[in-house]
Amino acid sequence: MFRNQYDTDVTTWSPAGRLFQVEYAMEAVKQGSAAIGLRSNTHAVLACVNKANSELSSHQRKIFKVDDHIGVAIAGLTADGRVLSRYMRSECINYGYTYESPLPVGRLVVQLADKAQVCTQRSWKRPYGVGLLVAGLDESGAHLYYNCPSGNYFEYQAFAIGSRSQAAKTYLERKFENFPESSRDDLIKDALFAIRETLQGEKLTSTVCTVAVVGVGESFNILDQATVESLINEFEISGEEGPGVAEEAAGGDGGGAATDQGGAAAEEEAAPMDI
Repeated sequence: MFRNQYDTDVTTWSPAGRLFQVEYAMEAVKQGSAAIGLRSNTHAVLACVNKANSELSSHQRKIFKVDDHIGVAIAGLTADGRVLSRYMRSECINYGYTYESPLPVGRLVVQLADKAQVCTQRSWKRPYGVGLLVAGLDESGAHLYYNCPSGNYFEYQAFAIGSRSQAAKTYLERKFENFPESSRDDLIKDALFAIRETLQGEKLTSTVCTVAVVGVGESFNILDQATVESLINEFEISGEEGPGVAEEAAGGDGGGAATDQGGAAAEEEAAPMDI
């Protein structure tokens, strides 16, 4: 990325009112492998793409359990995500010890955002290069938040971050109106379809994705490979086109095709961090 005299320090503003190091941290999130979250009134589902640095190595974990009612999926620098998930666990333990009740999801997200914001206002620190999708369940229902390296946070019905996440967002935007009343299995199905959209032709199997669920009567848990594979086979996801994909492909004009080719070239130039 282009360097200039305003990007050597996270506390230095450019004349255009930008903090370049914060923007670079947000770019690190875009380069990480994709992570997806969606929620209904009673359940929240997280899913991510497993990418290894080479054929000889295993992939790194992208989904972490924070508490029985909260979990996170990350995109970006895994080391930063690991540190922040450990911080979130500590906050949940301290709150439970003090108040003998689960920490509300929204309160934890605000604390996490405050911690990220401090790193944008200290010259001796750097922003966390990771984005977090926080899924949880509390007295007010299921929640899904996105925490940004800038310290901002947003609540979503469904969202996707990381490399090639735009394809997943397009799918989720077509379906999100049905999510509030969706069942647990329907949410998992839509999550797997969205994950497949980010693979760009690669076959979806249980080895290339991880899925986690939390909901009413169900603690946060990461589904094992056998369960995910059976769901993929049951939904026939690996072999069929998602709803509306074929129609959009047939109805697209030449300009759209050129745009897609340009986007694919850009993805090849900026290969996703295999984390």
